[in-house]
Amino acid sequence: MKEIKKISTGSPWEDSVGYSRAIKIGNIIEVSGTTAKGANEYEQTVAIIESVKKVLIEFDADLAHIIRTRIYCTDITKWEKIGEAHGEFFKDIKPVTSMVEVSKLIDPDILVEIEFSAIV
Repeated sequence: MKEIKKISTGSPWEDSVGYSRAIKIGNIIEVSGTTAKGANEYEQTVAIIESVKKVLIEFDADLAHIIRTRIYCTDITKWEKIGEAHGEFFKDIKPVTSMVEVSKLIDPDILVEIEFSAIV
């Protein structure tokens, strides 16, 4: 069996819901849906990606290792601002991605949530 490394935020929800912030199995990294507070979709997207950069460092990886992003937003009409922020980080990496509108996220102030997959 391949070594499994897990990262925790220390959030009480990790135990009650039963999840890890991120997991690395062999050369595969999966990062849970990540959110951030901010005034708008653009700011939240930037903050999310900056947060995930820190997680990847713990696995000796970086954004260049990202192969997939899954973007969930509460207002798809704001896709251009979300896409602009995503593109600032990934314009040269170009992971596969999806962006879908959801009716709401766990907190009404959260407008964007992104999941990440990487291979190192």
